[in-house]
Amino acid sequence: MLSTLFKKKLSDDQLATIFVNGVLDAIDNGFQEVMSLVKEDPAFDRQPQTEHLKDGHFSMIVIVANVSMLVNSFESQQVSSLEELIKENLANVYGMDKMEFNNYFSSYSSFMSRVNHPSKNMLYAMSKAFFYKYQLNEYQDDYFRELSSPNPLFLKRMDEVMENFIWNWDAFFKKYKLI
Repeated sequence: MLSTLFKKKLSDDQLATIFVNGVLDAIDNGFQEVMSLVKEDPAFDRQPQTEHLKDGHFSMIVIVANVSMLVNSFESQQVSSLEELIKENLANVYGMDKMEFNNYFSSYSSFMSRVNHPSKNMLYAMSKAFFYKYQLNEYQDDYFRELSSPNPLFLKRMDEVMENFIWNWDAFFKKYKLI
C-alpha cells in the first residue's frame, strides 16, 4: 500500500537513462547464455559455432524491439520524446552521433520488419532477425536449409528466450511514476 503512495518520480530523461542502462545490462548478462542455448538447440544438424560471435546484432535486435514496443505503454507524444532520448543515450554509449545511430537503428528496424513480414509480432521479429543475423541457416537440416527458413521449433524456443529481453513496463510502473 505505501509503495503505491511513495513511488519515485522520474522525468523522461531519467526514464530513458534507466531504460537504456537496464536493457544494456540485460544484453551484457544474457548474450552468452543465449548463445549457449543456441549451440545446444536440437533443431540444428550441426552445432553452431558461436564462440567467436559478438553481441552487436543481438544488442540492436533487443534495442529495436524494446523501443518499438514503447507504443504499447505510452501515449504517442511521449513515445516520440522517449525514443529521441533513448536514441541519444544509445548514440553516446556506442560512440556515434545521433544521426549515425538513427540510421543504424532504422536499418535494423527495416530488416526486422522484412524478415517478419507479414507478422507484426515483435517477439517473432526478434527471433527471426537473430536467426538471420547470426547466419544459423547453414547449421539446419537439409529441408530447412534449402528453404532458407528457420525451423519453427527453433523459432518457438527462441521466442521464449527473447521474451526475457523485453522490458517489463508493468513492474517498472509499480516502482516509478513519471512527472
